[in-house]
Amino acid sequence: MKNVGIFFGSTSGTTRKIAEKIQKAFGKEAHLHNINEADLKTIAQYENLIFGTSAWGIGDMQDDWEDFIDSLSEIDFKGKKVALFGLGDQEEYPESFVDGLGTMYCRLPDKSVVIGEWPKDGYNYYFSLAEKDGKFVGLVIDEHQQADLSDERIKNWVQDLKKSFN
Repeated sequence: MKNVGIFFGSTSGTTRKIAEKIQKAFGKEAHLHNINEADLKTIAQYENLIFGTSAWGIGDMQDDWEDFIDSLSEIDFKGKKVALFGLGDQEEYPESFVDGLGTMYCRLPDKSVVIGEWPKDGYNYYFSLAEKDGKFVGLVIDEHQQADLSDERIKNWVQDLKKSFN
């Protein structure tokens, strides 16, 4: 497997913490980047990408991602694989659970490269923009209501990604 670039946006530090856990689960081949310090050249150098965001408001990505996401249209995603992860609170925001993740997916210029869908079993919410065809478009983490499940979810998701990445 070639190197993995993990790009996250974090306002309160929780998404950074999850990105660090994902990096640790991958090991030395994974490199962590805060999206507010990243550029297109850095992203383009990776064949295996992971993008992570939290949800803000109704359907919004984290602010740094909101400012950056449209720039991704300048990258040729041919030959790349992209996995997504999102954070949300299913009890506080059941009508817009992890919508930041769904918005990120919708705004990606090439959805055909997205891998790493995640089952919706074990979550309790009304609606999510991140749900497509009965699954989430990426790993879903709820550090507010299910923090005790996060490590196991990350471990299982990363194991699946290792099989699918280049």
